[in-house]
Amino acid sequence: MSQNQTHASHYVAPGGAAHWSGRFSIAPMLDWTDRHCRYFHRMLSKNILLYTEMVTTGAIIHGKGDYLGFNQEEHPLALQLGGSNPADLAHCARLAQERGYDEVNLNVGCPSDRVQNGRFGACLMGEPALVADCVKAMRDVVDIPVTVKTRIGIDDQDSYEFLQAFIEQVSAAGCDTFIVHARKAWLSGLSPKENREIPPLDYPRVYRLKHDYPHLTLAINGGITSLEQAQTHLAELDGVMVGREAYQNPYLLSQVDNLIFGQSMPVLSRHEVVRRMLPYIEQELAKGNYLSHVTRHMLGLFQNLPGARGWRRHLSENATKPGAGIQVVLDAMAKVSEQTEPTEQGSAASKAEPQAGI
Repeated sequence: MSQNQTHASHYVAPGGAAHWSGRFSIAPMLDWTDRHCRYFHRMLSKNILLYTEMVTTGAIIHGKGDYLGFNQEEHPLALQLGGSNPADLAHCARLAQERGYDEVNLNVGCPSDRVQNGRFGACLMGEPALVADCVKAMRDVVDIPVTVKTRIGIDDQDSYEFLQAFIEQVSAAGCDTFIVHARKAWLSGLSPKENREIPPLDYPRVYRLKHDYPHLTLAINGGITSLEQAQTHLAELDGVMVGREAYQNPYLLSQVDNLIFGQSMPVLSRHEVVRRMLPYIEQELAKGNYLSHVTRHMLGLFQNLPGARGWRRHLSENATKPGAGIQVVLDAMAKVSEQTEPTEQGSAASKAEPQAGI
């Protein structure tokens, strides 16, 4: 195991108790949690577990691009895989370990039609034996953790007994860590966005799972919008995973190291976070990448502060222009007065979806 993997595998709490590094993690979000987004989030917290977007085994094995690239600053970092062929998943898990990832996660939660057509994602909850085979195949070839992200049920298969049977069969194959989105998934009739909002949340069901299987490591996902909510869940479970709120209101993450991981670290101001991003942005520009590829993930940084709209608008209107560089970021940052910026955690973010393509 590499030095990075050893460093990231566990968080050591005050008193020396070791915990899974997923005590607080950022959900894998397609088109959002790319390497630029993850680097930005790492500037806000040193301890959160970051996840890649879901990457299919087919893309890794047959694609021409480098789907496994990341910056070393991103650790601890997990690769989320989409697939259902045990041999292909084992091959990709081995590649992930060789590249230095700290965890491999199998997607058994995405309900989109495209994912179902590929026979992976939430539809796999209906095939626990296959999921078990996939987990065992990966566990047999890697030393890093193999985890599963799942739902509490699918369609009309939404009883607690159904969830129990799934967890028991997959855990028997060697998976001891599950991230559970506390909603069931409808495999037809709802879009992925609707599947994140319409099925009701059932947090007590996930708590019950932990009570019945205390030897398993269980994290919860779905509808978490504040660190206070995260702390409530952590009183019952081993971890929390936050998705849209962390993307839309990223400064939420600035308090995680202190409030969730029990550390005593200075909290960077939002302006200082931007300044610390500048060398990375310059490196990416030097590689020929576009400014907007990085800054689109930073639009929510000044959420709810005077001047936040000016920050977003300036980046949105100028970061996509030919030749856009660091000055665009500096000019956008000047729209928000540094003197009036509080360093404490901001209030809840707007629930509007992030603008695509910015």
